[in-house]
Amino acid sequence: IAVGIAALILLASGFVSTPSLGFGKKIALVEVKGMIADATDIVEDLTDFRKNRKVKAIVIRLDTPGGVVAAAQEIYGELKKAREAGIPVVASMGGVAASGGYYIACGADSIFANPGTLTGSIGVIMGFLTAEELFRKVGVEFEIVKTGEYKDLGTISRRMTDRERSLIQGVIDDAYDQFVNVIATERDLDVDFVKKLADGRVLTGRQALEVGLVDRLGDLNDAIHAAAQLAGIEGEPTIVRPARDIFSVWDVIEKLLKTSSNALSRSVRFEYSMW
Repeated sequence: IAVGIAALILLASGFVSTPSLGFGKKIALVEVKGMIADATDIVEDLTDFRKNRKVKAIVIRLDTPGGVVAAAQEIYGELKKAREAGIPVVASMGGVAASGGYYIACGADSIFANPGTLTGSIGVIMGFLTAEELFRKVGVEFEIVKTGEYKDLGTISRRMTDRERSLIQGVIDDAYDQFVNVIATERDLDVDFVKKLADGRVLTGRQALEVGLVDRLGDLNDAIHAAAQLAGIEGEPTIVRPARDIFSVWDVIEKLLKTSSNALSRSVRFEYSMW
């Protein structure tokens, strides 16, 4: 009895969600918040819901300015797998769903945005931190031994050469083409039209609706009810979320250290990001 009471308390507190409990058709709600640095947990949650026979639709809630290119692509790819498995997917944009956030939204059957949602920012950015002048002033020199011309590309000790910049531009252009082609395919838009919008500009949800980047204006509840309709669920849908672990103090410290480490490692950035 004590164990049962403890479980109920945990469920009520929001620490644990159990999508396997109960009966009837369910809608899974998965959230993507903040900068996207790693997609592992989100992809795992989406995979679990895709394989859960009780889950008849997925709503992906986006409140993110984007992030690492490959991470956004992995989440998008998992949404595609859900659709291919016959599970309707609806994207709901919060305050911001830009760049990589919009890339993810393209994996949905339908995209909802609030009128004031910041979206768009279609493009790729790769940044390098250089401190050549600073090192020269303080008398710091670097000795580098490498196996190829480009092995120390992006080093903090010097500026890029023209050849290096050209190489990086090729990488950026390829990732950009991938982004544009996904939008053109998923949104049924002409590639040249998408490229006119894909110059990094930010759009409101209402502007995005006018140019065909989103399907409807509405909040999260609207997106959930649309998902229920696509799944053929009558009445108020049952919402399930990913199971969340109970964090100990050490878990929290480890998470903070990991976040700090990710921030420091972003001296070189390759991102579908708004900033």
